[in-house]
Amino acid sequence: MKKFLTIILLFIVAYSNAQFDSVNSGEILRYRIHYGFLNAGFATLSTKKITYNGAPHLYVRGQGNSSGAVRAFFKVDDVYESYINLRTGLPSFYVRNVSEGSYRKNLASTFNHSNHTVSLLDRIKNETRTFNVNSDIQDMLSSFYYLRSLDTNQLRVGSSVKLNVWIDDEIYPFMLKVIGTEMVSTKFGKINCLKISPLVMSGRVFKAKEGVTMWVTNDANHIPVQMKAELAVGSLKADLIQYNNVRYPLNFSK
Repeated sequence: MKKFLTIILLFIVAYSNAQFDSVNSGEILRYRIHYGFLNAGFATLSTKKITYNGAPHLYVRGQGNSSGAVRAFFKVDDVYESYINLRTGLPSFYVRNVSEGSYRKNLASTFNHSNHTVSLLDRIKNETRTFNVNSDIQDMLSSFYYLRSLDTNQLRVGSSVKLNVWIDDEIYPFMLKVIGTEMVSTKFGKINCLKISPLVMSGRVFKAKEGVTMWVTNDANHIPVQMKAELAVGSLKADLIQYNNVRYPLNFSK
């Protein structure tokens, strides 16, 4: 359960597909998290179009909290924030502020894409470090919306996409494969989805490189509706329970 929202965001980062222009300001996606048989908590993503450093940006906020019996013995309050330049699709500023049991992180990353560096401020230790990074680096939230800018043909069944994701003070090579289509049952009804298998680093969080499966709507929104992962200890599942202000109607059937 450590790095609670980090795991969920890794799922969501793994895939989505629509142009930035099709992401509404005020879009909200909310997920219920299950750890085994327990209702573990909730994760929410929200967007707002703003001006940041004189340029148009998409401000994205991700928030995760444990609930119920899980919160009684494992309190989680996570906040992630990303300021994504709408002209370049690259992040300008990123915050990971997490509190999970005794685990604490409050990191602020400032991206300088002109010289391929990230300035990382540890707000708890009051220390700043500078890292050299890839020219196409994305943070965990910006990755989600970057992948939404890809053409549908780039994400057809059988295709794969590679991405470099900045997490804490490290670059994670990430790849996803579109492995098929399935009808998925949700609280809103059934919906046609693309089935996605992200390749992740094994030995740290997940049991194996392909221990994660997710399903995203096979439409112009391409919103994740269900995610499953086999962890080093136990399993985790996330289900979409709320969506607001999405660009296109979601075609659920009973």
